[in-house]
This record gives sequence, C-alpha cells and structure tokens, in this order.
Amino acid sequence: MQRISIDPITRLEGHGRIEIFLDEEGNVANTYFQIPELRGFERFCVGRPVEEMPVLTNRICGVCPEAHHMAAAKAADAVYHVEPPPTARKLRELLYSAFYVTDHTTHFYALGGPDFVMGPDAPVTERNILGVIRKVGLEIGSKVIQARQYGHAVVEMIGGRQVHPCTAIPGGLTKGITEEQRQEIERMGRWAIEFAQFSLKLFDDIVMSNQGYVDLILGDVYTHQTYYIGMVDEQRRVNFYDGHISVVAPDGERVGTFAPQDYREWISEHVEPWTYLKFPYLKKVGWKGFVDGKTSGIYCATPLSRLNAAEGMATPRAQEAYERFYATLGGGVGGQGAVKQVVHNRLATHWARLIELLYAAERWVELATDPEVTSPKFHAVPTEIPTEGVGCVEAPRGTLTHHYWTDERGILTGVNLIVGTTNNYAPISLSVKKAAQSLIQKGVVVSEGLLNRVEMAFRAYDPCFGCATHSLPGQMPLEVIIRDAEGKSVEVLRQYC
Repeated sequence: MQRISIDPITRLEGHGRIEIFLDEEGNVANTYFQIPELRGFERFCVGRPVEEMPVLTNRICGVCPEAHHMAAAKAADAVYHVEPPPTARKLRELLYSAFYVTDHTTHFYALGGPDFVMGPDAPVTERNILGVIRKVGLEIGSKVIQARQYGHAVVEMIGGRQVHPCTAIPGGLTKGITEEQRQEIERMGRWAIEFAQFSLKLFDDIVMSNQGYVDLILGDVYTHQTYYIGMVDEQRRVNFYDGHISVVAPDGERVGTFAPQDYREWISEHVEPWTYLKFPYLKKVGWKGFVDGKTSGIYCATPLSRLNAAEGMATPRAQEAYERFYATLGGGVGGQGAVKQVVHNRLATHWARLIELLYAAERWVELATDPEVTSPKFHAVPTEIPTEGVGCVEAPRGTLTHHYWTDERGILTGVNLIVGTTNNYAPISLSVKKAAQSLIQKGVVVSEGLLNRVEMAFRAYDPCFGCATHSLPGQMPLEVIIRDAEGKSVEVLRQYC
C-alpha cells in the first residue's frame, strides 16, 4: 500500500499532518488527519486558584487568547455564583467584538485567501500573504494591517494588553474606559464597518465573479451534510459572547437549544488511538464513525455553522449580507422559526466568515456608543463559596466551553475544555478524506497543487491545534524515529501505535 504524507500541513495554528494511503490501483483507501502534539492544559491547571484561569488559559494560544480569556472569566463568574454588572458585560463583549475583527481578517487575507486570490494551483512561493498583497495592491495590504492594528488597540484599552489580555476577573473587570477612550474606540469601529463591507465586496469581485471558484464552492468535493451548532441570543440571532447553543440537523430541522452548563447532556467525546485530539459528537444521536448524514452524531461549529444554526444576524448590514448569502446558496431565508435550507458547502465558510466580520464591526460600534460602557460600575465582588461553573463563548473557530470544579477555597480540582477546533475534528477528517478520494485517483499525477487542494478541505475550518490538542487519561501513542547523520532512518520505536 502506497503512502502520501502532507507533513507539515500549512497555514494554520499548531501542528498536524495528513497521511493518505493508496490501494494497489492508486486510489485513496483511507486518510488520517493526525495531530501529533499534546497540550495538557486540562491537567496542569488542576491545583491552581480558579481566578488565575482567565490569564493562564489564554496562554494556550497566541491567535485567540481573547476567546479563552472570556470563556475562563465566565466560568469563574459561575464558580463564584456572581453576576458581573452590565458595564462589565458590555466591555467584555466590546473587546471580544474587536478581537473577532482582527481574527477573521487574519484568516481571510493570510490563511484562506491565498487559495482564491492567487489560485489553488499557484506556486507555493506565491500562495501566501505577500503574494496576495502583490496581486491586490499595497493599499489593500495597508487596510488589512490597519484593521488588525485597530482591533488590537481596543483589546489593549479594555484588556490591558494587545496579546494575552489580563483584566477579566470573577465578577467583571479590573478597569473601565474613559470617555476619551470610548470616542477613539467608536471611531475605529466605524472604520472597521467600512473595511468589512470592503472585504465582502472583494470576495464578490475575486471569488463569486469567477465561475471556476463558484463551481469549486458548490461542487461535491468540499460538501458534507452534518449537524451544526452555534450560540444564539433570545431571538435566535448569532451572538459571540452570550446565549444558548442552537443545534440544527442536516435537513434544517431545529433539534433544540441548550444552556452552556448543560453541554454534557448534548456533547460527548470519542477517542481514537492514532491522534491526541478527541472527536466530540452529539450524544443524543450517537457516534456512528466517520460518516455524515442525519443518523451520524458528527456536528460542525464554524462561521458557516453559526449562520446555519441561527435565524439571522443582530445588526442591519450583517443581516442584509446573511439574506444574500442564503438567497445565493441556500434557497432564501424563511420567517421566524421556519425551516431554512442550510448550506453544506464547506468552502462557503470563507463567505460566512466575512459576514461575521461585518457583524462584529457593527456590534463593536453599538457597544461603543452605549451610555453604560463608561460607567465606573465594572466589577461585582464575589461573596459566595466557589463550587463549579461553566463558561462558554463562540471562538472564531467554534463553540468554546470551559468547565471548572473547585474546592471551597477556589482551588481547581477538575478542568474540562472543549475548544472550537476540537468540535470540528471529525468533520475536518471527513472533508480531508473526501477531498483526497475525489482528487487522487488511478493515473492522476500527484502534484503540489493537488495536495494543496486537499489542504483546502481543512483550511476552511481555520483550525487552531495549539489549543485543541487534549487527550483523555490513559495510554498515549508515541513514535520515535532515530536517524543517522545523513538523515536516514535507522530505527523506529513505537508505543501504543
């Protein structure tokens, strides 16, 4: 049996490899999307004071520390049974909205965008952010840098640091903002709205106006019918910071919603011996293996998933973009509570991500113009004995859940994390296998461009494996390759492989 390795995979956070096995005729027999590293945050957080978690867990990843900062702070609120005042909640969400703008900008222009702007078969030396800037122009490149600069400026004003924010604590925040800062935040947010609209127009011009790309998006290679989850507000509109988790079936049926603290009634995790990452699935449907469809409990949690799981966006411009998205790909949007035709085309996630970018920018301005946002009442002192709590936000890569157990002193006795990318590990594996089987067949020359098209299957999910790699207690597979001075393998040692 022939083996093709894509190692390392590119344009993502963390480490991973794709192992493709061909049968004797040269067709794909199986694929393995492997995560070869272990980050043991669930274990080494035990024994720490729970109030350290918002600062400790945001070190999991430098790409989305704000997501872990907020989920940890909300979990700590729940552990201490304290409700942050309105100003604290609004400031937290304001920081989070600005973070979303920077994060979605990074993925679209630097990670996912090169496949469309430069083309999936372009030389690897050109298929990157520098190639994108050369093609679209320095002016657009400067806009991308400006968007990230403004987002990080807001994170620093509210969160204390541009990277790894430190101000969210049980009961609220350690500091507020001044009126002068509020005006500056509002100004930057209004610019961000224009940038988001510009990005959607750029997507129209480069992707949706290219029939080849449209065929790629709508084709079967990158399509899977799974369940979808996403956080929604009381009107079932997309919300990143607070709400309940909506679950939608592949046929558009609304399965239900659940509160974050009830996640264990809905989500369970499957383990395979060939990877350090777990495979979450819907408990009420069950694990049926790596297959899609309504009888399989595999679900997806991405920007596309959030749009599928919701009934609309909570800001006007984003709602217009949402309606156009479904009019183009999903047959339109029904009324309140109606079953809509969900979109299963995974490359459409890039478009959905830009709609969320616009929503985040609009929400940024809404919160920046709220009269309460400069109030000095940004913290409520915890008075209850700490016990157990769950905190949940929508990370850009999917629903992020922090669950903490403590003793009466607030010392952690147990930690469980289900991070955004972990939710998507099973559907990513499905997508990689289907792309490989569709593209690599008997007689086909396996080029670098073809392997990049296989990588495009996972890249749409914007995976972040630095924070997603967790393993249930037990045996850990290990492979050690001993090489000589010329790099030739002389011995391979394996444990539990």
